[in-house]
Amino acid sequence: MQVLGLALAALVGLSLGLLGGGGSILTVPIFVYVLGFAAKPAIAMSLPVVGTTSLVGALGHWRAGNVDLRAALLFGGIAMIGAYAGARLAVFVPGSVQLIMLAVLMLAAAASMLRSGRRSATTGEATTARPSVGLLAVIGLAVGLTTGLVGIGGGFLVVPALVVLGKVPMKQAVGTSLLVIAMNSAAGFAGYLGQVEIAWGFTAAFTAIAVAGIIAGTYLIRFVSPAALKRGFAVLLLVIGGLMLLQS
Repeated sequence: MQVLGLALAALVGLSLGLLGGGGSILTVPIFVYVLGFAAKPAIAMSLPVVGTTSLVGALGHWRAGNVDLRAALLFGGIAMIGAYAGARLAVFVPGSVQLIMLAVLMLAAAASMLRSGRRSATTGEATTARPSVGLLAVIGLAVGLTTGLVGIGGGFLVVPALVVLGKVPMKQAVGTSLLVIAMNSAAGFAGYLGQVEIAWGFTAAFTAIAVAGIIAGTYLIRFVSPAALKRGFAVLLLVIGGLMLLQS
């Protein structure tokens, strides 16, 4: 099972590189249902995996000029506060409830991807209107709390928030979201330290493979259709989220 889990780490990295999000939402189910970790350690261990992988992806997008640093610092800074708070609050939430919350979010992410895929032609570039800073901050805090509670980076929320509210062009929103996810995950992991036991060696191996996946995904993004990828990934999330709810 560990071999299969490590193989799936590449899928996490690929989806982060190709979509700017989504991969993190797979990490916890892989740790729980494939590798057999309990919910709380799985959530905590997913955060360094997602954070490190996203940071590597963000560096690739940075070199290509596709990171809006100002938007990342604003959104990510607020999200970090929420992520740390969410991780500290998670000790009071049963692991089974956290998994149910994650399953519901997976279904919501799938719906969001399917809907944004149909609207992609109208969101390719940012408008000249002023950014909605207040609403962007509220969503950043909510994304951070979600990261701390259930271990997802929130890319499926960050990308549309940056495009619609932050007025960031779509190509830059993907790279910027990866930097936000890295910041968010670091704060969430800091909140879990001392609360759960971390399998450091396995987490490091999983992270290394996911990093290789995101490097490949960042390169392949220029050759594939983002809309087709989103539809396929959304179907995968629908299946996994539904199975998680049934099992719970």
